[in-house]
Amino acid sequence: MPIVESRLDPRYAAYDFTLPAGEPWQHEVKRGQVFRILDLEGNQAVDTLFYSSADPRERYSAQDTIRAQRKLYLTAGSRLMSNLGNPMLTIIADTCGRHDTLGGACAAESNTVRYALEKRHMHNCRDNFLQAITHCVCGAGPGLTKRDIVSNINFFMNVPVTPLGKLTFEDGISAPGKYVEMRAEMDVIVLISNCPQLNNPCNGYNPTPVRLSIWEAQ
Repeated sequence: MPIVESRLDPRYAAYDFTLPAGEPWQHEVKRGQVFRILDLEGNQAVDTLFYSSADPRERYSAQDTIRAQRKLYLTAGSRLMSNLGNPMLTIIADTCGRHDTLGGACAAESNTVRYALEKRHMHNCRDNFLQAITHCVCGAGPGLTKRDIVSNINFFMNVPVTPLGKLTFEDGISAPGKYVEMRAEMDVIVLISNCPQLNNPCNGYNPTPVRLSIWEAQ
């Protein structure tokens, strides 16, 4: 789990926003810009998807990313690949050390299956994604629909794979002030659900805000 710190100063960020606990966010990051997600209070899962601004049919692909780097988890040096085999972003700094590619986004259906029928109507990441693309909070809609919600990255989330190939949701491995930083290799739309999950330890049973920053290309 390589730890690589950033030299970028938040005072000089072109964009700086604190995303409240449990809320969605959508924004464009231009090629060469650097995008940081900072875990303000620790142990917060940040469900994230990326789409090409030029053509949102090209989007982040968990399968292609895992295959390209031959690793399940993301960290400094990882390239996030599209479904067309193109690098979308590169992780250039990471003080957490490992991020999940397998756990997916919580949904009404998965909350029901994993926990209980009465959990079905709880706030969840899939609904956050749909809310963001419906209301287009970035101001420049990429034309996404429900069918475009694919397998996502869970930044800061800890989902170990057991010897039998099963997934378990464990306490997060992040801490207050930990961050991951990515350089965009193409113009991308970033779609985030700052996970509202209360039923497993991915958020310490207490969702908290995250800070999102963008720096201009160097």
